[in-house]
Amino acid sequence: MERRLISSCLLAAALVLGASACGDDSSSESVTLPTANEALSKVTPQHGQELIQQLGAELTVIDVRTAEEYASGHLEGAVNYDIEGGQFSALIEPLDRAKPYMVYCHSGRRSGIAADAMVAAGFTQVYDLGGIADWMAAGLPVVTG
Repeated sequence: MERRLISSCLLAAALVLGASACGDDSSSESVTLPTANEALSKVTPQHGQELIQQLGAELTVIDVRTAEEYASGHLEGAVNYDIEGGQFSALIEPLDRAKPYMVYCHSGRRSGIAADAMVAAGFTQVYDLGGIADWMAAGLPVVTG
């Protein structure tokens, strides 16, 4: 009997708490948590394609893979700045830090390194697309040469 009473009390408390959590509290403000680094955004292939379409020539797309990987297939209009070639910092040095840039590699590891390096160098709009493998898996176009 005592066990049943305790179970009933716990159930009632859970229902009350659950109902109050679902209520509409119009006095509360919407809270947006800041990202760790607002200059850097990770984007999906679909969002990356939208950025390319919306920003057009304003957006610079940077392929950070090797020249050989780039030649085997890349996003149309992308420039090739090999992150592992030792010249990445020198290649991005003359770029306008206020303009938007989207970086990608094969799987996302190198693009993450490049994106972090760009933000550390003062770039304010960096989009990390991750890997071209995900882009191609989504059926999005690449060009060769």
